[in-house]
Amino acid sequence: MKDSILAAAAQISPVYMQLGPTVDKVCRTIAEAGVRGAELIVFPEVVIPGYPYWRGLYPIAQWAEWMVRYQKNSLAIPSPETEQLCEAARQARCFVAVGCSERSRLPGCETLYNTILFIDQEGRLLGKHRKLMPTHGERIVWGMGDGSDLQVFDTPLGRIGGLVCYEHHMTLLKAALASLGEEIHCALWAGYWVMDGHPGAKRRWRPGDSADLCEVAYANREYAFETQNFVVSAGNYDPAESLPEECRAWDIGSGGSAILNPAGLYLAGPSLDREEILYADLRAQDRLKTKAYIDTIGHYSRFDVVSLRFNKSKLGPLE
Repeated sequence: MKDSILAAAAQISPVYMQLGPTVDKVCRTIAEAGVRGAELIVFPEVVIPGYPYWRGLYPIAQWAEWMVRYQKNSLAIPSPETEQLCEAARQARCFVAVGCSERSRLPGCETLYNTILFIDQEGRLLGKHRKLMPTHGERIVWGMGDGSDLQVFDTPLGRIGGLVCYEHHMTLLKAALASLGEEIHCALWAGYWVMDGHPGAKRRWRPGDSADLCEVAYANREYAFETQNFVVSAGNYDPAESLPEECRAWDIGSGGSAILNPAGLYLAGPSLDREEILYADLRAQDRLKTKAYIDTIGHYSRFDVVSLRFNKSKLGPLE
């Protein structure tokens, strides 16, 4: 990777369930980070057009009304909106990883996917990654991804990859990205929360709560240490007033964005309960020092004992 990189984690609020205005806001944020000299900026999970907090709150008939609205405000790839995002990245000279609800362009299909869009500093759409397994009630909103887009991008900054939210608890996915040579990891989260005893009992983090009651904190730190990679983590910040009243019964958008070094130590954040762009310098020397001590795809591995099978096939209706 490059000797030193200024990275940014964008903790912003979407213009909830409005595609165009949210894309505009993301582009303004890219421009702001570019002025600060950021070379990499990471946005939260489905910041375009916002997280579907309504997903498990209503009977099916009401859910369908919300779902159709969400479909209409999800992002097609490619589209005029992706061209706008690419132009913002080009003008800012900034590598962008942005979370979106993706609307399939497969003819006849209206399925949505929870997706990371990767754009390089030249404004080129490098690719995307669809969340492999939507979590719990997310399965009534998004389809499943496949191994065809679980990838790492070789860029002038370094080898960059990313995962979405609870994919960070899927041990073999972490091993796969590490084995693909990832050096800088983009971690996209829905927000930050408090677990009241188990993951099914989440509530919004509030000032005065311990920051250690959310598994995002230790998932990010363990990812960094386990892979010896930098982690740029972005979580949604959704103040109650930014959401429709019907969605406030279960919102977890308290932010929690952070940037970590390869030893799992914080370089910036975690930032909670506010909109903010976090910045930190990623120094290749720090990664080398950690790799000297523990290298889980090199001298600290036993592939003769355990190894990974990686299916890169693309799923579809026709073979």
